[in-house]
Amino acid sequence: MAVPKRRVSHARRDKRRSSVWKLDAPTIEKCSNCGAYKRPHRLCAACGVYKGRQVTTKES
Repeated sequence: MAVPKRRVSHARRDKRRSSVWKLDAPTIEKCSNCGAYKRPHRLCAACGVYKGRQVTTKES
């Protein structure tokens, strides 16, 4: 059975694991109706339009 010769240090262990847990930045696109930035496949928070139709109304 394989047994490690020396204990792996915290820094060496963490360097090995570091790239696995990084998150990518979310993709952002412009709303076709108002031009505000939003996440794809989601309702626009600024104008309330989804797939070209008005879903909610924005109260001012």
